[in-house]
Amino acid sequence: MTKARILSVEQTEKAGLFTIIFEGENQSEFVRFINKFKDDAVRQNDLRIILNQIDTMLSNGIAERRFRPEGKMNDGVCALPVYKSGLRLYCLRLSDSVLIVGNGGAKDTKTYQESDDLNGYVISLQKLDALLKADIKKGIVTIEKTKIIGIDDKEYDL
Repeated sequence: MTKARILSVEQTEKAGLFTIIFEGENQSEFVRFINKFKDDAVRQNDLRIILNQIDTMLSNGIAERRFRPEGKMNDGVCALPVYKSGLRLYCLRLSDSVLIVGNGGAKDTKTYQESDDLNGYVISLQKLDALLKADIKKGIVTIEKTKIIGIDDKEYDL
């Protein structure tokens, strides 16, 4: 198990964007995703589309229709973009105004489960989702508008 924290990336009136950072890492999962593809001539356009979708959500809210369902039916794991693309960014959509972005990669297999990297990103988000739901149920963590309250000093074992 690896410890991870949730970090705020950007807050707007309509949405809060968060990511995770693993213990011992100097870059968040979202930054690692961007850095993997920002200079990749083949995937650069897909990356730009994903980042534009995130900008739109920061302005308009985190609408469910903007995501591709991933993971299991009872977790909040989803992916960007919703249309056919060779790139996936895995996320946890907590509400219409709160999104945790993780990591992702090139989708070269039929399902994410067939790729060790993609499967690992989804499993980490599924674990985080379960731990967050437990903390919300206990009242340790709350979601208030575009913020996640109670995570500042919280570490999760993923």
